[in-house]
Amino acid sequence: MGLLAFVIAAAGPPLSAETRPINVEQSTLTIFVYKSGLFSAFADNHTVKAPVATGSISDEAPLSVELTVHSSALRVLDPDLSADKRADVQARMLSADVLDTARFPEITFGSTAIEPSGAGRWTVTGRLTVHGQTRSITFPVALANGRYRGEVTIKQRDFGIEPIRIAGGAVKVKDELKVQFDIVK
Repeated sequence: MGLLAFVIAAAGPPLSAETRPINVEQSTLTIFVYKSGLFSAFADNHTVKAPVATGSISDEAPLSVELTVHSSALRVLDPDLSADKRADVQARMLSADVLDTARFPEITFGSTAIEPSGAGRWTVTGRLTVHGQTRSITFPVALANGRYRGEVTIKQRDFGIEPIRIAGGAVKVKDELKVQFDIVK
């Protein structure tokens, strides 16, 4: 019994990777929202900035990444829209019709597996929570100049969000959204 206790004590604490905060000032998430429908020529695609509120990363085994975005901080960029139209799109995006930021104030991602896929490349799998719904997603990531970059396509309906439809569906937002990220460690 004494030998077992010595071996356990000598082994020390379990090895764990050091996580470091990401640089939230330089890290960016950009969401691209596309139009569709019979009269989509009369609608607009949208670009949305999603500032990273908090995040951490470990680039030593076990690899991991976690991010949080405050849903109310998302901003519609669309420089070609008038200020009034952009404000309308912004208000609708944050409303109960879409993100419902009052009920779901955070969007989170936490990795569950990160597998190498070449020099400076990985395949990341994790749990994304949007609008109170959590889904597993997988996407490629590349590291260059201290920046982790990649993109993933998600579907709004997977997260309980019904894409906006106008004029009985003659103009609508596509279910698929493209999310590009540039994370600085």
